[in-house]
This record gives sequence, C-alpha cells and structure tokens, in this order.
Amino acid sequence: MIRKMLPIALVLALAACSQQSAPPATESAPAAAPDEPAAAPSALDAAIAGAWRTPEFVARDVYRNPKATLEFFGVRPDMTVVEIWPGGAGWYAEILAPLLRDQGRYIGAVSDPAKAASERARDYAAEQNARLRAKFEAQPEVYGQATLVEVDPAAPVFGEPGSADAVLTFRNVHNWMMGGHAQPMFDGFFAVLRPGGVLGVVEHRADQDVPEGDRSGYVSENQVIAFATAAGFVLEERSEINANPRDSKDHPNGVWTLPPTLRVPEGQDAQKYLDIGESDRMTLRFRKPAEQ
Repeated sequence: MIRKMLPIALVLALAACSQQSAPPATESAPAAAPDEPAAAPSALDAAIAGAWRTPEFVARDVYRNPKATLEFFGVRPDMTVVEIWPGGAGWYAEILAPLLRDQGRYIGAVSDPAKAASERARDYAAEQNARLRAKFEAQPEVYGQATLVEVDPAAPVFGEPGSADAVLTFRNVHNWMMGGHAQPMFDGFFAVLRPGGVLGVVEHRADQDVPEGDRSGYVSENQVIAFATAAGFVLEERSEINANPRDSKDHPNGVWTLPPTLRVPEGQDAQKYLDIGESDRMTLRFRKPAEQ
C-alpha cells in the first residue's frame, strides 16, 4: 500500500484575453462588450495534460478518449474510485491517481499472485504488480496517495462494503470470462459501491455473444450487461465514445492483432492493422440502485 501525503500542484494558467476595439456607440450600433476570458482548464484536463504521463500513452488518447470516457462515467476529483486491474503500465492510473490525489482516493485493485491458477499466472501477476508499485514509488509527488490492494478474482473483496463512489474497468471482462470468474468480479463491484454508485465498463466489443472458451478478446454487450444485472446493477447509458467501425473483429490473433499489441502473423503487413487502429469498444455506465 502506498499512502504518502505529498501534494502536487497542477498548474492551471489562463491566457489573458485582449479587448477588441469597440465601434462608435450609436443607436444602431451599441458599443461591443470585451471578450469573455477563456474558461479555466478542469482538474481532469490538467491530469490528462500532466507532464508525468508516458508519451506513448498520450499518443493513444485518440483511441482511448480519456476525457470523454471519464466524463461519461461521471468521475470527479473528490470521489473514491476503484480501478480494476490497472496493469503494470497503469495507463488510466496515470490520469486517475493524480486527479483524485488531493480531494478523493484512488484504489488500484490488482490480482493476488498467491491466488493464481498456475505458476505462469502467478509470475505474471507478481511482475505486473511490482511494475505498478515501482511506478507509483518513483513519483510520490504524483502518485503518493494511491493505494493498491491484491484481490482473489474467484472471491474478490475490493474494500469495505459501500465505500466506493465508482468502480472502473477497462478491457478486462474477456480475461475474467476466460478465467471463469466474471460473475464473482461483478458481484464484488456491487458490494464495494455505495448505493447510487457507478460502474463504468470499457471492453472490446463482439457483434454477438462469444461462446465459452473463446480466446478472441472480444465480448458482446449483452454478455457484459448480463453479468452486471445479475449482480444487481441497472444499465444507465451506453456510449459510442470508444467505437471503431473499421474493426472487422476477425483477426488471426484476435484483438491482440491490432495495436498496441500488433501480434501480426509472419508474412502479413502490419500496416493493415495499424490503419484499423485499436479495437471497437463498448462503453457502458451502470448504477447501483440508491435504495437497497
């Protein structure tokens, strides 16, 4: 757990606006009012523009649309947000942890290596967790109040019941389905959220339900909605923020054929997949009913 109380200033500068010359005041042409000053950047704008962000991650904003996505989920700086499986690189953690640092709380839920189903899975989880911890520890002025909790995906507990305002997960449901613990994960999201709390899901989108054992990385919206509603959530709204109509979803190595992974078979032109871009993705906002 990383809990250092070292605040960071997110510099929000306004450019001064010069006044335009007003025309002579007449009955038909009243004097023009000075230009309105530009609105101050929001805390979310400042976090997205943060100098600490990895340049390669910033280049992917065009596909991942972090501002529109987090606004759609209703994330505010004063919230307690649990990000599920942020990964060793912490793409969204680079935005969320600084955004929530001073007024809210960022909790990254990571897989407990001791609960892994295989030695390979254990080693992978341990490596990912170590990378993310090292990232946070290297910049305490940015990430100093972030918290990481290790979770058993088969029986997940993400925190005290009703303690979170939002739970967010980005492109993870397919992994839980392949591991056979998708429903326990959604049940855990419901438990940790306060009544009225939000579950935000971004996932690679299949055009129809995928069969058990599917390894493409894609999942249908109906399958995600079924897990969420079985846990007790209500689907509040869908968004096409992260849609990509160029994605044909029939790639030789599933979603990982596309960037950023680019697992392109030998002899095929990677440019074809670069031209497609990242996967077509659903963006779903669920709500835990206020009355329990």
